Amino acid sequence: MERYTMETDLVIEKLKKSFDTEVLKVTKKSERRATVSVKPESIVRIAEYLYKTAGLRFIIASALHTKRGFEINYHFSLDSTGLVLNIHVIINRENPQIESLSNLFNASNWIEREIHELFGIDFLNHPNQEKLISEGNWAEGVYPYRKEFK
Repeated sequence: MERYTMETDLVIEKLKKSFDTEVLKVTKKSERRATVSVKPESIVRIAEYLYKTAGLRFIIASALHTKRGFEINYHFSLDSTGLVLNIHVIINRENPQIESLSNLFNASNWIEREIHELFGIDFLNHPNQEKLISEGNWAEGVYPYRKEFK
C-alpha cells in the first residue's frame, strides 16, 4: 500500500506544480483515489498533461447539477497502481459550456453528447454534438437532469 500512496502523491504533486494557479483544491479520498478541483478553462491542458506526461488514461466523465453550478468529474486511471484521479470542474449554470475533450480522447465523445442532452452543457469544439439518446423522448431544449434551486 505504501508504494501506491507514494505514487499517488507524486502524480498529484507534479500536477499541482505544473498547474499551480489552475489547481483549486485536492481531496485525497484514499491511497488510490483523489479528486483535484481545477479551473474549467484548464481542462484540456490538464487532461493532455495527465495523458501524455503522467501516463493516465481517460476512463469517463460524469456530471451533476448542484447549487454551485454544473459539476463535471473527469475520471482518469493510472492502471499500473490502480489510482483513479478525478478532475473536477464547476461551470456556470447561466451559460454552461466547457471545452470538449473529444478531440483528445475518442472515448469522451459519447459521454459528452449524453451530458449535453441530459444537462444542456455545451462542449465547445465537439465534432458531433448531435442527439444520442433523446430522439423523441423529450422536447427540444428540455434537459431532464437539470434542477430548479430556490
